[in-house]
Amino acid sequence: MKTVLISGFEPFGGMPLNPALEAIRVLTGTELPDLGVIKTVTVPVVHRTSIATVISAIDDNEPDAVIMVGLAPGRIGIMPERIAINMDDFRLVDNEGNQIIDQPVVDGGPAAYFSTLPVKAMVQEMRRAGIPAAVSNSAGTFVCNHLFYGVMHELRDSHIRAGFIHVPLLPGQAIKADEPSMSLERIIKGISICAETVLSVQKDIFVSGGEIA
Repeated sequence: MKTVLISGFEPFGGMPLNPALEAIRVLTGTELPDLGVIKTVTVPVVHRTSIATVISAIDDNEPDAVIMVGLAPGRIGIMPERIAINMDDFRLVDNEGNQIIDQPVVDGGPAAYFSTLPVKAMVQEMRRAGIPAAVSNSAGTFVCNHLFYGVMHELRDSHIRAGFIHVPLLPGQAIKADEPSMSLERIIKGISICAETVLSVQKDIFVSGGEIA
């Protein structure tokens, strides 16, 4: 049976909860019919420690694929990230008070790594299920991108496919009337669809997913 390891960040920035963590708590141990099983790991929103936590979980679980999940307030749907960049520039402090500014994630590492997940197929399948989704071309420069880049660097010579997904706020977290949000049930369904797609699609689909800046 194949395994998808899904990571979810703890709350950060003074928020009492993180939908990424709430979702993976429900998904832990979920069996994907005829495909595999989901295993999960909780990740601290902390420079360096986040990477070490996921790499340790990879060593322990030996997954076929890794999906890292984080919160991005303002996103209008579930958004698989296309690329991780070698740059830390924290707008906020992390959960241990670190604020890294204009520093590489990995000294001497390449400028970027691309996700090895079928990001466009994941978006297509979520949309077919009625879940707002789109490919994102920026994972930011906070701990989400830091983790994404760091794990991709560690897996650069591995057969394990990996990538990152951002999810929106929960409705109860959306303070502004026009702030995008999504129910936890939809977030859970979307992440589950992504896991199924990763195990069933080896080569991504060839459709437009670009943006006009």
